[in-house]
Amino acid sequence: MYSRAMTTPDPALLRRLETFYDALPRFSARAEDFGGLVLFVREGAGWPFYARPRLDGGEPPSAADVMAARERQRDLGLPEAFEWVHETTPDLLAVARSAGLAVLEAPLMVLDPAALPALPATGVRLLDPAAESFQADLELSRAVAHVGFGTPGTGAGAGGPAERDAARVEADAGSVEGERQAIRDGRRFTAVAEVADAGPVASGIGMRAGDVVEVAGVATLPAFRRRGLGAALTLTLARHAVDAGAGLVFLSASSDDVARVYLSVGFRRIATACIAEPAPVPAL
Repeated sequence: MYSRAMTTPDPALLRRLETFYDALPRFSARAEDFGGLVLFVREGAGWPFYARPRLDGGEPPSAADVMAARERQRDLGLPEAFEWVHETTPDLLAVARSAGLAVLEAPLMVLDPAALPALPATGVRLLDPAAESFQADLELSRAVAHVGFGTPGTGAGAGGPAERDAARVEADAGSVEGERQAIRDGRRFTAVAEVADAGPVASGIGMRAGDVVEVAGVATLPAFRRRGLGAALTLTLARHAVDAGAGLVFLSASSDDVARVYLSVGFRRIATACIAEPAPVPAL
């Protein structure tokens, strides 16, 4: 059984993670300071970023800082999203909740390269930016993520290729070229797991800043869950990161059930990643 128990985090390791979290958005976003918080505002197409504690330390974020950042996010039409590591900024949990945010406490896990299993014989592949199919592969991988995250958890469900295809959105030329360049630069890579006669049914990405890689966005179509595809995909992404010279590979699991999958491919829990958004308004 997966255990929530973990050793006391290494301060140097936590500092490396904080440096990564601060550096990654700066490739494609501007930073705006709000007291103890920094809000990253993406410039151009792509997923919106978050606000998180400033890397330079100082006073921990206050409720006023959170409210100011939320107001700015609303003005810009951005999600009111906040992320931080609890062990690094422990006071922010109570502050965020007092400001009306719901907080997911996600297992934060790092890879032990020595525990990484051998690559399985599966239909997992990395997207090739030089392939003629790259745009289609990219669109399908994003559609898989959209459907997969639309049905959270690890349980099987009805969402399959038809729902994926219905969710597919044509990527604009700038977005496709930006993705190609990020892969060529070694800053990003995407993998998909394919099943015969169904195409991509699971997807995930790796994001790199310095020698640190985050594995993220691992999703499987509900109709294809419980087949080991998420584990195989994560293993492929982690192996690619290690082979490319990453000194630290980590991820955040959305739940303890999901963390068990990552535990099986060599990750171990070292801390808690907090992900906050506005709490839902109760129905009257």
